[in-house]
Amino acid sequence: MSPSLPPHFEPVIDQHDTWLAVNPVQGCNRDCSYCYLQDLNLTRVKPTVLASPDETLDQLLAHRYYHAGLVLALYTCTDALATRSTAAHLSGMLDVLADSPVRNPVCLITKCHIPDEVIDRIQRARAAGLPVVVYLSYSGLDSVVERGIQHDALRANFPRLHAAGIPVIHYWRPFLPQNSRPDVLTDVLELASRYAQCSVTVGTKVKPSALEQITGLWPQLAAPGLDPQSADSVWPRAAWNWLRRLPDRYGDYPVYQTNSCALAYVLGRHDRAGVHSTPTCLSANRCPAAQRERCRAALPQEVHLTRDAIDRHLERLGHRGLPYALRKDTRTIAFTEPVPLRDRHNLAQVLAATVRAPQHPDERYWAGRLSGAQPLIIDTP
Repeated sequence: MSPSLPPHFEPVIDQHDTWLAVNPVQGCNRDCSYCYLQDLNLTRVKPTVLASPDETLDQLLAHRYYHAGLVLALYTCTDALATRSTAAHLSGMLDVLADSPVRNPVCLITKCHIPDEVIDRIQRARAAGLPVVVYLSYSGLDSVVERGIQHDALRANFPRLHAAGIPVIHYWRPFLPQNSRPDVLTDVLELASRYAQCSVTVGTKVKPSALEQITGLWPQLAAPGLDPQSADSVWPRAAWNWLRRLPDRYGDYPVYQTNSCALAYVLGRHDRAGVHSTPTCLSANRCPAAQRERCRAALPQEVHLTRDAIDRHLERLGHRGLPYALRKDTRTIAFTEPVPLRDRHNLAQVLAATVRAPQHPDERYWAGRLSGAQPLIIDTP
């Protein structure tokens, strides 16, 4: 983060590869070394309120990306529990959503202590019919890498949320050489498997503008011949292999590489991201048999993908008349011209389709596995 440079704020309503991001507050006073907010000058700063809860709801419902079936992720450009003011904004946002017609699943991601008052607000929202899921981002990294994070308070969130009946997804990210030792991996999973409904494992994401930032943590990624920016994520082989050979004591505890699958499992949904029966599904995701059966049984029931549906949504996104090829058997929409990544993700999620398009040369974010990128696995010293 460069203190002399102004912050670069993301849209309040934004489309990511798994969910619709809702970011009425941006900027974080913490300083995690891998954070994707660093090159936006949004770390080590006082969070900025860009919209009140009521204004945020209005923007959400009016946005071209909004769809009642999408998952909403709140405050992805800050940690809403990092300060009292952001926690108060979150409480207000939960109340506004609970009192609105919105019944999209809602995710909250945090590394910070969750006050009892916020737990009460989450319970109230869930009782009103708003499905709220908490992602606890706990990776076993220390305070040298995750500067400003109180890890004891983070770990204590697991039993507190479990006791409150609030579903928890353990967000295990990023994997670096520093947290890929067997003892660290074991300590993390011992805690998560007792209290979370599943874990989502994510390697290191390297967006086009952040290679220097990430190589400061993992110098090996600067080696000639490696292209970490084009990968879905980068993994130390030690962690990659360990997660595929989990000890029997973890029983049927689910561990996913695909966030969409973790959400489908916790929300009682089926796969709509084209993961079922792929190599990722069969060999990378540790998924319960009942969830696999749910996905298998739902596939024949999926509404056929038609050109009329695609054309209507392209018009909503501002791409009327954009040419594409459609493969109905694989639900694949292929464009020959670059399409903004946000629009591609929204089209894929709303229509349960695979979307392919050339990458725009000015794209600032990683394409993600759903756009065809694959993990890069590195042998570390």
